[in-house]
Amino acid sequence: MNHHSPRATRYWGSVPQPKSKSEIFNAVTSPAPSGDGTIATIRMYGPIDSWGGWWGISTKEVSSVLDALPDTVTQINLRINSPGGEVFEGIAILNLLRAHKAKVTAIVDGLAASAASIIAAGCDEVVMSPGTQQMIHSPWTITWGAAVDLRKTADMLDGVERSAIEIYTAKAGQKDWAKLLADETWLTAPEAVALGLADRIATVKDAGETVTVGDLPDEGDDGELIEDAAFVVPISRFPDRIAAAVASVSKLPVSSEPGEPNQKEKLNMSDTIKAGLRERLGVKDADATDETLLAALDEALAEQPDTPAAPAAATVPDGAVVLDAAAFEELRTNAALGAKARAEQESDRRDAIVAKALGEGRISPNARDKWRAALDKDEDGTKELLASFPANTVPVAEIGHSDTVNSADEALYAAAGWGADENKEA
Repeated sequence: MNHHSPRATRYWGSVPQPKSKSEIFNAVTSPAPSGDGTIATIRMYGPIDSWGGWWGISTKEVSSVLDALPDTVTQINLRINSPGGEVFEGIAILNLLRAHKAKVTAIVDGLAASAASIIAAGCDEVVMSPGTQQMIHSPWTITWGAAVDLRKTADMLDGVERSAIEIYTAKAGQKDWAKLLADETWLTAPEAVALGLADRIATVKDAGETVTVGDLPDEGDDGELIEDAAFVVPISRFPDRIAAAVASVSKLPVSSEPGEPNQKEKLNMSDTIKAGLRERLGVKDADATDETLLAALDEALAEQPDTPAAPAAATVPDGAVVLDAAAFEELRTNAALGAKARAEQESDRRDAIVAKALGEGRISPNARDKWRAALDKDEDGTKELLASFPANTVPVAEIGHSDTVNSADEALYAAAGWGADENKEA
């Protein structure tokens, strides 16, 4: 039990530093066996130290955990395995536990020494697990200075001892505490019960799997863990449904409410959300509470006009299809383009039929337009008729030139042996 010690003499010393806060301090909540309320289990497995972090367990860390517990907690099981540490941190933690509305049972899992024994002594009940011990001793410190400084330090230590004796006496009654403390008394589980610093020896069942109160971040460049890392505390909001914590918050709320110290602080809306709500709802008070903003939101929603019911959809008869107007227009345009392309294909095909008949000498060039028009009227019949004409009845090779088309045609007709009525015969 030391009042203060410089960094070089802190408990950890050469002991390997923990990699996460959960190695020395964690908490879980679970439904009470009776079904009424919730049990919170807090494991205090390290030194009591005002620096917190990986140096040990501080008052600030314990207060943050207590503030974050759900309102349904009626029982706190404080499991202890600690060599002690700073006496004033221990007394402060003790008073935090005393102020909580839940019953607090200290369960010594290994050792409750020095300042840790003070914490245990202030709980509603102290249970020694089999094979465990407590240790009590006079407070000590390291100091330097002139004789007057050393005398002041000795007086201060005497005052700290009187405070510790007051706590032990409240738990175990009048004893020769000055001698017990001066002798650095180690007490087995039965001896602690006999002295009155413990109520019974028993194995208290744990709440279940560990849920980390808060892992410290990875080591930095200098190899040291960041000491002021934010905790993540599990909070069971549905104790009748689950057997462990189901939610967590990245930053523990710190209660600043006046009056009843057991009142837990509710989780508040973020500043960003609150600012957005104020702007949209027309709330000019920058300090408006969550309840005020929610009330304004309810009022705004109540003023919204009822949305008219959508008209009943018209019944579409069988065989009909309902299309979007734009889609219908696109289909109509594509149909027109397709019809044009098909007409062009048919025209090209009929042109090819006439060209083939001319090339095979079945018709004369002068009759081309007549046969082409006939194909537009009756393609199949005209095509069949052209195929029935004998081939090579009209010369296809060039046989001369004339100044007029009519002269050339007449020459072709003459060479083929056709008379003036060739066109009619064709």
